[in-house]
Amino acid sequence: MLNKVLSSLSIVAPCLWFSAPSLAAEPAIPYINASVNIDGKIDETVWQQAKLIAIDNVTWPYENTQSPVTTSVRVFENGQSLFLAFDAKDPDPAQIRAFFRDRDRGWNDDLVGIKIDSFNNGRSAYQFFINPLGVQQDSIENVLSGSEDSSWNGIWDSAGQINDSGYVVEVEIPLRVLNFDDSQDTKTMAMEFLRFYPRSERLRISSMQIAHENQCWVCQMPAFTGFSGAKQNSNLAVIPAMVVSQQQTRDIDGSTIPDWENDTNYEPGLDVKWAITPDTTLNATLNPDFSQVEADNGQLSVNNSFSLFFPEKRAFFLDNADYFSSHINLLHTRNIAAPDYGAKLTGSKQGHTYAAFVTNDEFTNVMVPGNLGSSVVSLEQKSENAALRYRYDANETLSVGALTTTRQSEDYKNQLLSLDGKYEPTANDTFKAQILTSKTDYDPAMVKELCDDETLENCEIDESVLRTQLEDDNQGLGYMLDYRHNQKHWKAFASYRNYDAALRADMGFLSQVDFNKFVTGFEYRWYGDEQTWWNRTRWYTDWDISHNENGELLEKEIQSNIAISGPLQSTIDFGVDHRKRTGLRHDESSLAIDGNTDLFSENTQWIYLESKPAPGVFSGLTLRTGNRVDLANNRMADERYIRPLLDFYLGQHFEVRLRHTYQKLTADGMEVFTANLSDIRFTYQFNINSYLRLAFIKTDIRRNQANYIDDVDSQYKRLSTQLLYAYKLNPQTVFFAGYSDNGYQDDDLSKISKDNKTFFAKFSYAWLL
Repeated sequence: MLNKVLSSLSIVAPCLWFSAPSLAAEPAIPYINASVNIDGKIDETVWQQAKLIAIDNVTWPYENTQSPVTTSVRVFENGQSLFLAFDAKDPDPAQIRAFFRDRDRGWNDDLVGIKIDSFNNGRSAYQFFINPLGVQQDSIENVLSGSEDSSWNGIWDSAGQINDSGYVVEVEIPLRVLNFDDSQDTKTMAMEFLRFYPRSERLRISSMQIAHENQCWVCQMPAFTGFSGAKQNSNLAVIPAMVVSQQQTRDIDGSTIPDWENDTNYEPGLDVKWAITPDTTLNATLNPDFSQVEADNGQLSVNNSFSLFFPEKRAFFLDNADYFSSHINLLHTRNIAAPDYGAKLTGSKQGHTYAAFVTNDEFTNVMVPGNLGSSVVSLEQKSENAALRYRYDANETLSVGALTTTRQSEDYKNQLLSLDGKYEPTANDTFKAQILTSKTDYDPAMVKELCDDETLENCEIDESVLRTQLEDDNQGLGYMLDYRHNQKHWKAFASYRNYDAALRADMGFLSQVDFNKFVTGFEYRWYGDEQTWWNRTRWYTDWDISHNENGELLEKEIQSNIAISGPLQSTIDFGVDHRKRTGLRHDESSLAIDGNTDLFSENTQWIYLESKPAPGVFSGLTLRTGNRVDLANNRMADERYIRPLLDFYLGQHFEVRLRHTYQKLTADGMEVFTANLSDIRFTYQFNINSYLRLAFIKTDIRRNQANYIDDVDSQYKRLSTQLLYAYKLNPQTVFFAGYSDNGYQDDDLSKISKDNKTFFAKFSYAWLL
């Protein structure tokens, strides 16, 4: 197995000989031994000594056209912080879009901000954006994974004020927020200064010009020198926390409604963040509160055989989470439910990036994947979890890395090793490769729990899936290859993935195995101008085919869509899908197949509409119709799917957020099921620090029992509510207090009956030493 891994890695080794010239450095960011009061007023004399930079290039949806508004930023640093003062002129200040929102929720507002590649290596960038009222948005753009993680939160200061000529924003970013190499006296960081100007169009206005044919925009950011006095000292953050909760639960069984069982908990906790060296940071936590404060967005899972994905929201796992990323999601920390402790070490120096963490868990959540579906099994066993990641950026064109994870409990163990590489020989071409191998041991006791105490032959999880783990050869192998070529007007790509049946990545989100899949596609883009009513049009198409290890066809699909962006920040995206796919046999699990099954032909038409017609208003609508496989009954059915979205503000403080999903399946002239999911949230934002939110999430599923093979409930309803008050001085000094409850109804209950009620409060305070 190791020989296979090493031989695959040798394919990318010759790429180490390639390099690319670095960008020429811009004039230095001036050092001024002074500070300013962050109040949204540029009245201190020190601003006249700062570097003045114009923000005047429209880089989206157009390519480097002249900005219709005037924007400038003044910049200096004092060895401890980076200071910025934005002056954003506006011909009609009444049209400025700015609302009081929670942190990271103002992306549709007018914004100014900065992107910082603190290592100047084109691999990632910190993003700091501020609306005219001072509301902060921050995130990390990861070039390797192609994602932006807005769940990252730094501690920095900002203030904004709207005036008669536009608005002004002042910012202080402590350098301790950034990771950078301070081994050299003069540092070099790549930066881009930005303004987002949302009116009928949403213009991205930049301090630089961007070539759209180069898909790496971070790589094009100009370098700025300076920060000669900046040192990452042994900064220490100590964050004690206290969580108090009272939970009431009861098991509802049929018509019997038992009394509530009460459980009151007082849970002190401690988080520590220590910059051991300028390049290495240690995060440690004892008895942490890893509970989610805010409810997840509602997701409808009917006629779906794969597990749902929920994003991570917990602070310990989010800090420097991008250090663990690779091309495949092999580390999904939502798998870790309730640890007693955790420790994480991350760092980066001269092209070497390293990260490791270890935690325990009171539970063991295991995803059992197959080629047609997956399921998650929760075992009441303690587990130990660890991950180690290393990446070497040889130059601006080549990165190679390795990742290993382990998860084990009393009855089970999963180990994974992965090697990956990314090579960009030109600004237009990107090659990605990754190979992974795993070893998984399922103890017979665990198999018994997986099968709900049934014998292996009667297990609801397909025998072929579990037998793979019980045989001596329980090692799995997988790999992916990906190539993309991007020009200004078009893009072409191809990728191939092959995961064998024994492959497991139990610390990640690997929901499908026992398949090989080839995908190829093409995209063409048209750019509008002042003479067209639209500003951008995109045509996209791809074709893919998948087989299992036995060579049986799982899926063959072709899809195509056209998206047009135009006035009122609107998008119209419509497309068609044609797919041949394998159904699920009634006598087999949805997880895998080991023999011939029926092939079905699906044809779907869909349209997505989106618009931001006025300040504080967002509307969207998804419509889908066609025929689709009825997975529960292994036959074709007709589907109708509708999902409207609406967000709007009443004044600057009160937001209403509405989501609804409707799905209906009919077969043989009769209804199969009708499902509705409603997610309604009301938020009153008192100021940039505090809000009150009321949320309702209701699921209502009605099934026609006469049109099912198996016995099913004719109805299932679930209602979840939450009332939450939050005060956030910064992302780590917070106070939460709230109430939540859950209830359901099935054929044994005459109404929705609550089975869980929780009162909770959390307080944490960050001491920065």
